[in-house]
Amino acid sequence: MSALPLFRRALADSWRGLLGWGLGLAAVVGLYLPLYPSIGGNPEFLAIIESLPPELVTALSYDQITTGSGYTLGTVYGLLGFVLLTIAAVAWGASAIAGDEERGTLELTLAHGVSRHQIVLERLAAIIVKLVVLAAWVTLLVSAVNGPSELDLSTAGILAGGVALLGTGLLTATIGLAAGAVTGRRMIAIGTGAGVAVLGYALNALGNQNADLEWLHAASPYHWAYGVNPLEAGLEPSVWLLYAVAAVASVVAVLAFRRRDVGV
Repeated sequence: MSALPLFRRALADSWRGLLGWGLGLAAVVGLYLPLYPSIGGNPEFLAIIESLPPELVTALSYDQITTGSGYTLGTVYGLLGFVLLTIAAVAWGASAIAGDEERGTLELTLAHGVSRHQIVLERLAAIIVKLVVLAAWVTLLVSAVNGPSELDLSTAGILAGGVALLGTGLLTATIGLAAGAVTGRRMIAIGTGAGVAVLGYALNALGNQNADLEWLHAASPYHWAYGVNPLEAGLEPSVWLLYAVAAVASVVAVLAFRRRDVGV
């Protein structure tokens, strides 16, 4: 048997989807970041931002959108890029175990003498590789348009943004994977992974409204990643919480799947 057969198969079966997500992220970067020179110091744009309710501005992280780092965070890393990567991560995590089980092909895989922990770990490895590719792709794209778009981002800041973006994807993917390993139901896995992402965004938005609600930031994975703009400040210790939770969720997925009857 060839080395890492499930890992290799998972990558071979999903390269078209990976290409599609890469094109989507390229479209986000290519459509939004080149607009910054005409927006950053534009009085009309500033007037539009000032006319919005302050609560909405802080919820969308538009309070620093007139700076290159704030604009990039508000359009790519903290909004559209975050949404696209989260959708991909949740879909991959939910399909790794639960999707295969619902299709009735998981038992066939197990019948070929593949251990349960091998299934989880090799498919998780494939998800990690795909997310790393997408985060690295965004990092390269932002680096390429940084100068022409007058964003004035540092190399360290762009790398920190990529690490934060990858962390958000890993967290939602592994939580979806764990939910699928526990229940064997794809929709539950999707709902759990997506729910964590949405809840994290909502808690961050609520925590931004006033000082009395700032305690909500501690429970928001979105805030762990972007509470302090990594494109400007670099990596913050809170970013590593994303990776810690992803590691715990991965362990839960392995342990749960080893103990559960498949198809029940």
